[in-house]
Amino acid sequence: MKIDAREIKSFFYSQYFSDGIRMTFGILFPSLLLMQFNRFDMGITMSLGALCICTIDSPGPLYHKRNGMAIGNLCMFVVAIITGFARLNVFTLGVEITLLSFFFSMFIVYGNRASSIGTCALLIMIFMMDKEAKPNEVLPLSLIVLAGGIWYLLFSLLFFGIRPYRAAQQTLGESIADIAKFIRIKAGFYLSDTDIEENYRKLVSQQIKVSQHQDAVREILFKSRVMVKESTNPSRVLVLTFIDLVDMYEQIMATHYDYGYIRDKFGATGVLKQIADLLNQMGDELDNIAYMVLSNTRNKYRPDFQTDLEKLKLRIDEIGASEQGASNFALRKILVNLRDLNERIRSIYGYYSSKSSEALLDKTPDYEYSKFVTRQDYAAHIFSDNLSFNSGTFKHALRVSLVCLIGFVTAKFIALGHHSYWVLLTIIVILKPGFSLSKQRNYQRLVGTIIGGIAGIIILIYIPNKDVQFGLLLVLMIGTYSFLRLNYVVSVLFMTPYVLILFKFLGVGLVVQERIIDTIIGSTIAFIASYLIFPSWEFEQIQHNLADVINANACYLNKIAESVSGREVSAMEYKLARKDVYVKSANLSAAFERMTSEPKSKQRKVKDVHKFVVLNHILSSYIATIASSVSSRAIHRSAADNLKLIRKSLAVLNDVNKKLGGNPAETSSSKSLNTEIVQNATSSDDLLLKEQLGFINKISYDIARVTDSIVS
Repeated sequence: MKIDAREIKSFFYSQYFSDGIRMTFGILFPSLLLMQFNRFDMGITMSLGALCICTIDSPGPLYHKRNGMAIGNLCMFVVAIITGFARLNVFTLGVEITLLSFFFSMFIVYGNRASSIGTCALLIMIFMMDKEAKPNEVLPLSLIVLAGGIWYLLFSLLFFGIRPYRAAQQTLGESIADIAKFIRIKAGFYLSDTDIEENYRKLVSQQIKVSQHQDAVREILFKSRVMVKESTNPSRVLVLTFIDLVDMYEQIMATHYDYGYIRDKFGATGVLKQIADLLNQMGDELDNIAYMVLSNTRNKYRPDFQTDLEKLKLRIDEIGASEQGASNFALRKILVNLRDLNERIRSIYGYYSSKSSEALLDKTPDYEYSKFVTRQDYAAHIFSDNLSFNSGTFKHALRVSLVCLIGFVTAKFIALGHHSYWVLLTIIVILKPGFSLSKQRNYQRLVGTIIGGIAGIIILIYIPNKDVQFGLLLVLMIGTYSFLRLNYVVSVLFMTPYVLILFKFLGVGLVVQERIIDTIIGSTIAFIASYLIFPSWEFEQIQHNLADVINANACYLNKIAESVSGREVSAMEYKLARKDVYVKSANLSAAFERMTSEPKSKQRKVKDVHKFVVLNHILSSYIATIASSVSSRAIHRSAADNLKLIRKSLAVLNDVNKKLGGNPAETSSSKSLNTEIVQNATSSDDLLLKEQLGFINKISYDIARVTDSIVS
């Protein structure tokens, strides 16, 4: 019960709820204000502009929001004028819908924020379709819509300007909570009653969330001038926390071994249960840190797992007295990783309890943060280069264009309601580049609309008091925009009764049946179209993801080759290679999840791809295990046999990359590597390293065999 209360509190401190409050106020305020001056109709039109622009108000650096919403306002104004005149003739309106749907759907080639600008433009096109405006009223009406969009832009900038660090705190807190869940899933591998294959599925799914949130934090922290260039204590605390968090994630990834073998070898000793318990406790402590960051509070209590770690060390030493060989070194390595996790947790607590700004500033690493974020290229040739059937974006835009035309014709000549633009609205919201995403959004939209419609009927029939209805309207609006990114089906569930109550206030009457019918029509059209019109199946492009992740792992392994041969490799190089592996692995995992939700007839070699995903995770974990120890020293010389094992693995991985149609990773030539290395593996570190590299070599060959099956 206590955990549930914490989760509820965390939600109210989260970025999702903050978004809900901001969007609700930004949309409602023009209507409420102008209603006081008997210009409610103008207020509604302004709110319409604010509603469209708020789709661009997604997490990210403030200047990205500003530029995106400014461009969105320009597009919205132009589209409003075009639609205002085009709607005077059904044929010109049909042409406009077809052309603009294609043009703005192509914006996805410029990234998510550009895609949201396209969505904003298409929304105002749909809303303006049924606006009864004479030719001389089109420009004034469009200016009022623009005024609403500009109002929301200014309000949003003011909202974030008052508390410039709040969005970063919220995103960071949510990222920490994701890693807490990841570490608890990881703990399951050490418990004998956990199914290893099923746990890998959970781990891969959670890895996607971790990567997405870490990318969001990087965007906000490393692309914001106030975070990386201003010497303020709050900004440095956030940057230092995130740096430790990413290093901690590597340590969690590094606590990886052959779990089946370890269970057989040490399951009866009880040591694995101790490891799992420690990991779960550390996960709980990370949840405490996440709550502390989200709520912007300070905790005087500093956790210390030193006693438990000492008990674990004694148990491992006891096992070592009877179990000679490299296997006991593996347990020692796990202990080292757990100690590092403990130190990271203590460090983060230290940042939030330290009163010395100077100490934090001195500790901040001198990294070129810009290297950790992806720069979006907005060159015009990117748009034109994608005007080909070889481009998935082009096929998606063409599909949206044709389906919107079909939806428009259906809405005009078949749908019976007076708000049949909902058919088009449903299509725009549901259609996504991939079939699985469209299918998921389709289901969520239908379920949310039907359940929300029933809830709306109950509210309007049994709660006639308008003041209470308005209060419920506010709550439902906040719920709609709070869950928009978090849980779409819940968002639609809130949205449907809020729209019904709003129409009741506008004097339209009860339109539940109409909304549900139009939603079903739009969903049906979108579903059939996503299956028949230029469908996009994951198996057609998943080899690209497979090649990318192999390339990233090969580059990461090559950094280790350089280190063990005596070359100095900077921490920056390791961190960049590590980041690339995690991002590409998350992309592959997401593609595989989408693939498994597609029709069985459209899935290709799904079992082999699943094996590849699991093997890739094991490979990445083992490389991270070695990198975490090797990178701690600028120069690390190891046995010649170890370097040979790395070279063999690199050769196999590059061969796999070629088979998948990718570009082999650049590896250091034998001549460029320092040959003054130890000839015999004698130390315990070298023995453990040799065992780990041998396992990497085995995994590389396993990946090669699975790849042969995939490409055959």
